[in-house]
Amino acid sequence: MRPDTSPADDATDSEARPWLEVSRTLRKLRLTAGGSWTVHHAATLDPLLRDIDMSGASQVEIDGSGIAGLDSTGCWLIVRTKLGFENAGLGVPVVAVPEIYAPLLAMIETEHVTAPVVIPKRHTLEAFLEQTGRATFHVLAQGYGILGYLGRVTVEWFKIFSAPRGTLRVTALIHQIEEVGINALPIIGLLMFLMGVVLAYQGADQLKRFDLEILTINALGIGVLREIGVLFTAIIVAGRSGSAFTAQIGTMKVNEELDAMQTMGLNVVDVLILPRVIALVIALPFLTFFADVMAMIGGAVMCYFDLGITIPQFMRQLHEAIDLNTLLVGLIKAPVFAYVIAMVGCYEGMNVERNAASVGKLTTRSVVESVFLVIVLDAGFSVLFSILGI
Repeated sequence: MRPDTSPADDATDSEARPWLEVSRTLRKLRLTAGGSWTVHHAATLDPLLRDIDMSGASQVEIDGSGIAGLDSTGCWLIVRTKLGFENAGLGVPVVAVPEIYAPLLAMIETEHVTAPVVIPKRHTLEAFLEQTGRATFHVLAQGYGILGYLGRVTVEWFKIFSAPRGTLRVTALIHQIEEVGINALPIIGLLMFLMGVVLAYQGADQLKRFDLEILTINALGIGVLREIGVLFTAIIVAGRSGSAFTAQIGTMKVNEELDAMQTMGLNVVDVLILPRVIALVIALPFLTFFADVMAMIGGAVMCYFDLGITIPQFMRQLHEAIDLNTLLVGLIKAPVFAYVIAMVGCYEGMNVERNAASVGKLTTRSVVESVFLVIVLDAGFSVLFSILGI
């Protein structure tokens, strides 16, 4: 069985043309192949291999010692033919090919098997329960991992401040304070100014119905200082700095920089984690205070143009509505939120796998987890302060 050739083909080297001969000896089927078995001749070889008559045979011998050229496509044709014989119950003891192509054939024969595609069951009670169980297990595993990492970082924290000569890297700490604190001032100031405008406008719009527009200042001051200021600042910082921690540490892990640091005997927690955690714990209270001030300015501007309340009137009414405890309630939450955001960001960065897709995936996850935990903690603080009467 040789493929048809044209006069133009006859002018080429005979070894470049693929050929296949099939012979029978009693119940033994012998396939002899030669020429160039490459992707360029796959369309010619495929029908020849599919048309082989296996009737009456119990054993097959494949002799490819005459093959002059073989690539992965040619190997797959041979492997597919062998599998077809074996599925039909015929024994194929060995496939002979030139020694130079034996490793390629062995690799194709061992690596071609893929796991069967499992189509997930959809819209069934079993599938719903399975997804719920998997999600629950994932949440518990994440919580356990973050809690364990919290313990490790806390131990390192106490080691630094309990040692006679602290190992805190001051230069790295100052750099991180600049990154997470000073550089975040413009975006936080702009957003909180606009937030103050929105809150004052919405509050005044509702209170106008009762001729109590002046109480807009009370609602603005108490709401921003106790809850909204620190909450929105923490969410912005989680999206800006928490994600940056994950991306930076994750990229270092992909580039094997963390392995190099450990090889040099450096403590990754001391060098990378603690400066970021401490910097955010220091910076977030100041960012919260700045956010509160900008929100008050935005509210004052809105009250002046919408309600005709002058700045001295605004300040006098604000002074009557709030006190120092109102401000401290919000500021007390800031270090806790900062610690959680930094911990989650660094934890997810250390869990990044050695590929670029994992960096993006875990960066997104760190933001979602940070925002979720911040809101949960804020709700817990609200309940606690309510019980304590603060």
